[in-house]
Amino acid sequence: MTAAENPILLAAGGTGGHVFPAEALAAELLRRGHRVGLVTDTRGKGFGQNLPELPLYRIPAGTPSGRSLPGKLMSMVDIARGVLASLTLLGLTRPVAVVGFGGYPALPLLLAAKLRRIPIVIHEQNAVLGRVNRLVARFAARIATSFPATHFLPEHVAVTVTGNPVRPAILTAADVPYHAPEQALRLLVLGGSQGARVLSDVVPAALALLPAEMRKRLKVVQQCRTEDLERVRATYDAAGISAETASFFTDVAQRLAVTHLAVSRSGASSTAEIAVVGRPALLVPYAHAMDDHQTVNAQALAQAGGAQVIAQDKFTIERVTAAFVNLLGDPAALSDMASAARSVGRPLAAQALADLVERVATEHRQAAATAAQPVSKDHSVKRTAA
Repeated sequence: MTAAENPILLAAGGTGGHVFPAEALAAELLRRGHRVGLVTDTRGKGFGQNLPELPLYRIPAGTPSGRSLPGKLMSMVDIARGVLASLTLLGLTRPVAVVGFGGYPALPLLLAAKLRRIPIVIHEQNAVLGRVNRLVARFAARIATSFPATHFLPEHVAVTVTGNPVRPAILTAADVPYHAPEQALRLLVLGGSQGARVLSDVVPAALALLPAEMRKRLKVVQQCRTEDLERVRATYDAAGISAETASFFTDVAQRLAVTHLAVSRSGASSTAEIAVVGRPALLVPYAHAMDDHQTVNAQALAQAGGAQVIAQDKFTIERVTAAFVNLLGDPAALSDMASAARSVGRPLAAQALADLVERVATEHRQAAATAAQPVSKDHSVKRTAA
């Protein structure tokens, strides 16, 4: 295997927040002619499904956080098994760089890469460095962040703000300009991959309290948990509001492109997609997110003027109704929010991250080539004048 054939391995798993940017980077690296391999744990199911042509390696991993002492010990055993498997994988594939996107499924490969002295790039999607990335950051060659201000970054590691890579469909949606509402008022309500019960509890009831004239103009699309669908539909029907509800939408990007206001959690992918497409948002951070990172994500978009934020414990029917009246009743303000959101979006994040990974890989290749060169010794005898 020549240096040019050495792959770049990407490690991710768990939620779409880790998987989407990893797949976006993989697609960009493939476009540039690199060999790419994907690594996840034995539980991961979604990673790589959009890139079936790439090799997918599964290694053991464990999640020690939030478990009992026996559970933590078993997780540590699983992580150790994963490191051993990763050492074998690295020996076989001889990658020129390893990129981690956070989450415990990525940890064994990153630890093994450290042991084998393979350069590591970590990408952080949130405005707070995640626990696995925080653990690995101190020996990473580079750190890529999605936000200019990211908490818990180590001081001695070079940091590059690349943004958070988004799906191709989102980039297509970003080409659609924002048009302030004239007749219809289009709302898109998203609660993450599993829906958010608080949005099902509050948003339909809050919209039902709007003035009749405003309710007639509403066109609502809402993602709900399956068990919440019937009561959400009943609330909208009783209020005379036109609404489409489902537990999952396959065309979120297209729906985001035509919405006048998004109501959403503030996970890394959600905030990145809202900013890239450039749509005003009402954000409700998940109250129990690790290190409260969703609040920090939401504040970053709000500080730019692209969103309003309501904490979950203050997300009451009355307050949300008032927010809807103010937002939907001011088309000019919505347009300003859309422009502000777009101003902080990073549609070229995948390219920027690929540039960074290529630099790290090139440095590694050059260092390896230098180390492999034989050291010449000068055995000539120097003569000095008598």
